[in-house]
Amino acid sequence: MSLSKSPERASSMAKKTTTTKPEATAAKPEKTTKAKVVKEVKKPAEVKAEKAVKPKVVKEVKKPAEVKAEKAVKPKAVKEKAPATSKETVKKAAVKKETTKKATEPKATEVPVTTYNAVIPYSRFTDFDIALFKSGKHYKLYEKLGSHVVEHNGVVGTYFSVWAPNAQYVAVIANFNGWNRGSHPLFIRWDGSGIWEGFIPNVGNGEVYKYFINSSTGEDLEKSDPFALRWEVPPRTGSIVADTYYEWKDTNWMANRYQHNALDKPYSVYEVHLGSWARDFNNPDVFYNYEELATMLVPYVKHMGFTHVELMPIMEHPYYPSWGYQVSGYFAASSRYGTPQQLMFLIERFHQEGIGVILDWVPSHFPGDAMALYNFDGTHLYEHADERKGFHPDWKSYIFNYGRNEVRAFLISNALFWLDRYHVDGLRVDAVASMLYLDYSRKHGEWETNIYGGNENLEAVSFLKEFNEACYSHFPDIQTIAEESTSFTGVSRPVFLGGLGFGMKWMMGWMHDTIKYFQEDPINRKYHHNQLTFSLIYAFTENFMLPFSHDEVVYGKGSMLRKMPGDEWQQFANLRLCYSYMFMHPGAKLLFMGAEFGQGTEWNFQNALQWHVLDYPNHKGVSETVRALNHLYKTEPALFEKAFSPEGFEWIDGGNANDSVVVFARKGHDPKNDLLVVLNMTPVPRHDFRVGVTAAGNWQEIFNSDLQEFWGSGTTNAKTLKSEKIHWHGKDNSINITLPPLAASVFKKA
Repeated sequence: MSLSKSPERASSMAKKTTTTKPEATAAKPEKTTKAKVVKEVKKPAEVKAEKAVKPKVVKEVKKPAEVKAEKAVKPKAVKEKAPATSKETVKKAAVKKETTKKATEPKATEVPVTTYNAVIPYSRFTDFDIALFKSGKHYKLYEKLGSHVVEHNGVVGTYFSVWAPNAQYVAVIANFNGWNRGSHPLFIRWDGSGIWEGFIPNVGNGEVYKYFINSSTGEDLEKSDPFALRWEVPPRTGSIVADTYYEWKDTNWMANRYQHNALDKPYSVYEVHLGSWARDFNNPDVFYNYEELATMLVPYVKHMGFTHVELMPIMEHPYYPSWGYQVSGYFAASSRYGTPQQLMFLIERFHQEGIGVILDWVPSHFPGDAMALYNFDGTHLYEHADERKGFHPDWKSYIFNYGRNEVRAFLISNALFWLDRYHVDGLRVDAVASMLYLDYSRKHGEWETNIYGGNENLEAVSFLKEFNEACYSHFPDIQTIAEESTSFTGVSRPVFLGGLGFGMKWMMGWMHDTIKYFQEDPINRKYHHNQLTFSLIYAFTENFMLPFSHDEVVYGKGSMLRKMPGDEWQQFANLRLCYSYMFMHPGAKLLFMGAEFGQGTEWNFQNALQWHVLDYPNHKGVSETVRALNHLYKTEPALFEKAFSPEGFEWIDGGNANDSVVVFARKGHDPKNDLLVVLNMTPVPRHDFRVGVTAAGNWQEIFNSDLQEFWGSGTTNAKTLKSEKIHWHGKDNSINITLPPLAASVFKKA
């Protein structure tokens, strides 16, 4: 049952719908496809989701009275007029019949009674649109389906359209008609598309609505709009008529972002959950909105030196503890944090500071909430009907039917929507592994092979290829990133070469091996040396991103700091060393919020990060280390120019398990930029430690994670080290250095 109204209303509505299925609703609308060109209403006044907005007055159109959705009202029979729009209006209309009062005005002001005319046949779809939709090739459905404020025949109102091919009857229920199921039925198109549509005059931005659907099985459903651009603040579930109009001020970024998003540029990502990054100390139960976060989050990310920020799903989701991964409103920015325009402002501010924005995107599954996509028109419309393909046993959610053309068009349109309307710079696609395999998290007998007898979901594979082709053809300067944990071949290889077409893939194997290695006591690390070096065997088979993500600091796994062994000093030293290893390893980087300053407890989505620990020098030292690593990463071409090519990496000594020391070189286009990286994985400082170098000359230590300002011991090397012609590690020249304890040292030719 909808949270937008009471049980009493639901009962009264049910009675009213017994005779509200006029045959005319199934008839062909007159000249629908030749309707007058629609003019989008630009820059409407911002309004709150709790109230309907007064539509723009056009010619002699009268202003509607403001209405509330507390109770349904039986409409009064008035010829060619819709029912009164609130209990107060009905009462006054019955007494005076000519005036009403606006409840929000300080003075009693009489205005004409608003009438909501019946639904007018009207369409935004051309025959070509329908052909594309049926074939699954319409990638901008957000311009057609959903609710759109338009001007038609000189009257401003809202065009509604929804895909419900198995419905017998569809109507708009909303604040403006007292949630009456019978007053505003939509028209079914005659072309077999399954689209219901119509124009309702005098309805504008801010109006709360849903669709009432009577299915072919006789089931009565109330559904939120899959294409709604805004939803009510949870736990309310109504859709809101809205737009995404915004005057962007990020022209410079958009024109040059190819330079920031290229695979031969630095790519350091700060992963953020907006609801728990920060809270007001005096009011911790209230979220900061997007605009407020812009004043705090943007300067912080810039100060820390990250090149990109990744926002965990901000699409509307009813269940906050899902962290956003149980999406119900795919086209709506979560109203918990504000309006669409406020989110645009946040993204714009990032762009103005030279920071890219990546969004988590979830095409893998959706929740079974009654008001959302599941069983949308009384049938398995969006989800696969076969539970072996359509139900996720781990998450108790539903899997999209990737073989259905209209569903593919819905998902790809959604991806392009965020890239188009919100100017985002990339999409990190969640749970790709669960999409690729028919037997994912399923026991024997719970899945069915594909037509070739294999376990690959061929429909999902085809969809992901089409998704990536669409994204890169429309927006060639963005990146798509796959969270994929298996050995599936070619995830980040072009489709024309047989790959899935992603720009990058999370290096999950590296993450697990690295964490497991660092959890070992240093005295035992020599027995696990291969866990540290194994990743370089396959490091260049994909374009890898190295993630220390939110998944590694929840569910009892402990924070990144508490994964480290030893006493307090060793834990912090290990953490600085671990991050240094990540930044020196080939590939892009990702670090989850809180990890950058060594938060001691696990991430808790209900609370803000523990920012107070930055008052302590040990945590401040981790923060300064990450900041220095980001600076080093962005300024040293050897760390990013060939990050996805074996030419950018060379082992100097990868086999010194006994000392738990690894030495390697990172290389760019110019040999003078070569870097020498030395990692000491034990708390034992080593003096007069000789390492081979790639070229003769003077070498200088440009980074050391053991600096006192990082809360280290301060064991460093002289400013300049002159190489000697002593053959070492297969090199003609070598230098003699001091290895700081549990630390990384990076050298460059002076």
